Amino acid sequence: MPSRQTVESDRAMTLAEWSDLTEDTPGELVDGRLVEDEEVGYLHEVVVAWLIHALRGWLVARGGFVGASDARFGVSATRGRKPDLSVYFAGRRPPATGLITVPPDIMIEVVSPRPKDARRDRIEKMAEYAAFGVRYYWIVDPAARTLEVFELGADGRYTQALGAADGVVSVPGCDGLSLDLDGLWAEAERLQADDW
Repeated sequence: MPSRQTVESDRAMTLAEWSDLTEDTPGELVDGRLVEDEEVGYLHEVVVAWLIHALRGWLVARGGFVGASDARFGVSATRGRKPDLSVYFAGRRPPATGLITVPPDIMIEVVSPRPKDARRDRIEKMAEYAAFGVRYYWIVDPAARTLEVFELGADGRYTQALGAADGVVSVPGCDGLSLDLDGLWAEAERLQADDW
């Protein structure tokens, strides 16, 4: 299996070819080229798990779905992304297998510590997800301890609907969903505690 550092490829690839790669093959498709995934650690996965738990409890009763990373989305003709989380509200769903070309209602990225990964989440993916038609884009930054929610406007651009660092926040576009950011960051701090 290729390492995350050696996955970049100069061979042109279609979305269909990318989608058909084995699930063990890392990487996203950028302008027809396979590029490395972001570098994640256990803190990243703890934050993703916390968000899945919070979202699933809210979504299931409303008929929605939350999916984790490694689902492959064809966000344009030459770009394929694997967001950390994706959410479909009631009445909408992606195909159970294969390349997903139905934009979710929410895509979530948990920012990784490398600057190029943060740039990818904040610049490249924001533009791509907007063009793909994703209604809400969340950026969760464990290092900065922040949650940003962006809403897609009629002009096809995101505007910030929420920026928060602590407390219990009501999430725009998700009626009845509140997130305890203090609880999320406490979970992150528990992992990083020096008393182990």
